[in-house]
Amino acid sequence: MPVRDSRGLRVAFFGSPAFALPVLEAIRAQFEVVLVVAQPDKPVGRGLKLTPPPVAARAAELGLLLAQPDRLRRNADFAAVLRDSGADVAVTCAYGKILPASLLEVPRHGFLNTHTSLLPAYRGAAPIQWALIHGETVTGTTIMQTDPGMDTGPILLQEELPIAPQWTSLDLSDALAGQAARLIVTALERLGRGGLPPTAQDDAAATHAPMLVKEDGFVRWTDSALAVVNRYRGVAAWPQTTAFLNGARLKLGGLSVGEGVGGPGEVVGMDAEGLLVACASGAVRVQTIQPETRRPQPASVWATSAGAGVGTRFDLWTPESD
Repeated sequence: MPVRDSRGLRVAFFGSPAFALPVLEAIRAQFEVVLVVAQPDKPVGRGLKLTPPPVAARAAELGLLLAQPDRLRRNADFAAVLRDSGADVAVTCAYGKILPASLLEVPRHGFLNTHTSLLPAYRGAAPIQWALIHGETVTGTTIMQTDPGMDTGPILLQEELPIAPQWTSLDLSDALAGQAARLIVTALERLGRGGLPPTAQDDAAATHAPMLVKEDGFVRWTDSALAVVNRYRGVAAWPQTTAFLNGARLKLGGLSVGEGVGGPGEVVGMDAEGLLVACASGAVRVQTIQPETRRPQPASVWATSAGAGVGTRFDLWTPESD
């Protein structure tokens, strides 16, 4: 049995993706997890096999009480499950559903949320991705008291995390998952001792991080080379980086800032290390290219087979608004 802290907090954990697993493991190592709540199983792969999210699968392995409600709002049965679990506090980590106000009142200490930004910066569904797209060099984790708003609740704990310049969203997610796991345990320990005072967020300083859409991964060659690379880092997990040549979609990989001058989207250099493509300022080196329905290949190999070379211009794509 896990060792409970001196105040014996009983925790309900709400989470779904693999990102939340380190947080669940850290909590159950120190506290009694009385309920795990995850999103419902979903069809996955070509065979559309019904598959549980990683948190649900792990809870089943551990024999923890598991709930996967389709909805939370006006769901009296689920509210009863949470109430009957005897949870003193609930913790959410990348759960993926908005919590109704009535549910927030069930545990006596309410809900704590692990948010992967330094709130009030980057409120919303994709703080990791937008921090990288915007070229941030520091982010962090905030433990907040959940209220009915979108990441608007008071801050309980906060810790910075420097962003390494080569990190993609995958790397940053790993680093923040570890930080969140450590910080939530500290928060719960302090909560159990009655020492976790809240600090109201400054709403005037808030910025937002909406859920990504496929177009967020489209290359904007009319941006600077650094901005193109930062976007590539931010969308590395999904939707990844897409460019177009004569209307055909191409997935680009291994982007880095290089040197070169030309019109936006113009190939200005090519060697065994990849293609050099000009941007509005500077140029980007592209290591791999993946045509639709094919595997990624070295950019120089793709260029030879596609008849592309110095002077070839990728299509310019400009969003209606960014």
